[in-house]
Amino acid sequence: MAEKQTKYKLLFGKRNYQILGVALVLIAIGFTLMVGGGSDDPDVFNPLIFNFQRIRLAPTIVLSGFVLAIYAIMAKPKASQ
Repeated sequence: MAEKQTKYKLLFGKRNYQILGVALVLIAIGFTLMVGGGSDDPDVFNPLIFNFQRIRLAPTIVLSGFVLAIYAIMAKPKASQ
């Protein structure tokens, strides 16, 4: 009995997956930058929780990662892939 050769085609192209990988790395970096700033003693306030890195930089990086992920999903793969 002859076996059928089934060739599976990926949903996205190689470039889409690369862009999506970069987007996931950006999101992970952004969330990593948000970590910390707490205090060991709950009675002591630590003003580092409101620094530039946690309030402006990290959310901007996370948001850019989400935008890049949406682009990777929506972009059409090239025909030669």
